[in-house]
Amino acid sequence: MSHQDANHIYKLIELTGSSPVSIEEAVNNAIAKANESIRNIQWFTITETRGHVVDGKVAHWQVSLKIGFTLE
Repeated sequence: MSHQDANHIYKLIELTGSSPVSIEEAVNNAIAKANESIRNIQWFTITETRGHVVDGKVAHWQVSLKIGFTLE
């Protein structure tokens, strides 16, 4: 954290993104949706990864993440 960031206050929210394609797309979907209503998103942390299996193949990814953003 730089000196410039020293007085910033951050808030965390938890989301779960999903995708039939990949973990990365599930994360991107969650962040893109959050970005529609939340300004100043700064980082994310993946907290859990799950999947649904159909006929021996991954059918769907679900990724839970915490998104941090700066309060104005």
